[in-house]
Amino acid sequence: MGPKTAVSEGDLFRHPLREQINLKHPLVRLADLINWDGLNASMSASFVSHKGRPATSPRLIAGLLYLQHAFDLSDEEVVWQWVENPYWVRRETGKA
Repeated sequence: MGPKTAVSEGDLFRHPLREQINLKHPLVRLADLINWDGLNASMSASFVSHKGRPATSPRLIAGLLYLQHAFDLSDEEVVWQWVENPYWVRRETGKA
């Protein structure tokens, strides 16, 4: 008889983001319609870092660009929104 299989209990203090947001919000529903894997596959070659910090996720960039366009935000405003509330972009881009 081998060792028991470990059972993942998860983190008691961190609830999945999808349990904390309104799943009927229009931007959450839009995020569920986007083919994020296809987007990532087609854009990954443009997001390669050969030195320094790791490259930024294509999904994050696409999400920020969409929100910037949808809400008519300047570059500074969309970055400020991200700094102030990173869940704003995660929620709106579906990244949980």
